[in-house]
Amino acid sequence: MNNLSRLFLSILSVGLLVGCNGENKEKNVEQTEKKPLVRVETVTSKDVDQTREFTATVEANISNNIAPQSPVRIENIFVEVGDRVRKGQKLVQMDNSNLKQIKTQLENQKIEFKRIDELYKIGGTSKSSWDASKMNLDVLETNYNNLMVNTQLTSPIDGIITARNYDKGDLYSASKPVLVVEQITPVKLMINVSEAYFAYVKKGMSVDIKLDVYNDETFEGKVSLVYPTIDANTRTFPVEITINNKDQRVRPGMFARAVMSFGTLNHVVVPDLAIIKQSGAGDRYVYILNDDNTVSYNKVELGRRMGDTYELISGVENGAKVVVAGQSRLTNGASVEVENK
Repeated sequence: MNNLSRLFLSILSVGLLVGCNGENKEKNVEQTEKKPLVRVETVTSKDVDQTREFTATVEANISNNIAPQSPVRIENIFVEVGDRVRKGQKLVQMDNSNLKQIKTQLENQKIEFKRIDELYKIGGTSKSSWDASKMNLDVLETNYNNLMVNTQLTSPIDGIITARNYDKGDLYSASKPVLVVEQITPVKLMINVSEAYFAYVKKGMSVDIKLDVYNDETFEGKVSLVYPTIDANTRTFPVEITINNKDQRVRPGMFARAVMSFGTLNHVVVPDLAIIKQSGAGDRYVYILNDDNTVSYNKVELGRRMGDTYELISGVENGAKVVVAGQSRLTNGASVEVENK
């Protein structure tokens, strides 16, 4: 092969190589310029019920620990857990040895005081002697009454026995009460409400109560107490809710959900598919489609979840188009191609 032939083949090879590189560059440009495909939905605003759910544990309206003031042996217990009791009903008899002793002293002091009193009336004794005898009588009467209360333990309320910690013959110690009697008609819940609702929660306000044990059944509750101060650490304030509980189906210890209504507000509602959680943070975002087919990454504040939609407190305007599919390839300001339905 002569030199001229070799030169011609070299030029032809270079031309083919340049042509191939050109085609590859064109393909790469086409792939680079291909826009992400997204699906969008137009959102609207509507009146949304402003309800909030709070969890709590049911408590007895009143809970009383039945116990004497000092350690003493238990002579008898007349009730069992689950028994309904009336106010003033005798529940426990403690050892009454000390009571008998004080009673004897009291009877003797009554006789002695009567004698001193008669002498004093005819001038047979001094005023100081009369005062001393009367004081001794008063002290013994007070001691006797206190000991009586702590020997025969009665119920201070109408209620139900919810705990029994001792048996007949046990020596009572101050570590636990002998019995616990609770009033469960009504019962109550204590919830902590955000300070944002402080002006809206009023005494007598109706509250829907749901108990997990009764599935979707709703019980009626009423706000019975609104605490007047806000906890500076949690920015919440305590609210007490009372359930009438005439049928006594609601019992202390049950898990409850209290739903409070604060009226309605007109807010934008978006599909839950549009909501993006920022990695490593609790913030939520959505992509908004602009008129020039670019997208904006907007931070939003969520309200209620309603099925497959979310109420938005802020971040999206009424009538905006939000991206509901294809977000994985998007960045703020990116140009997109909108999928035709």
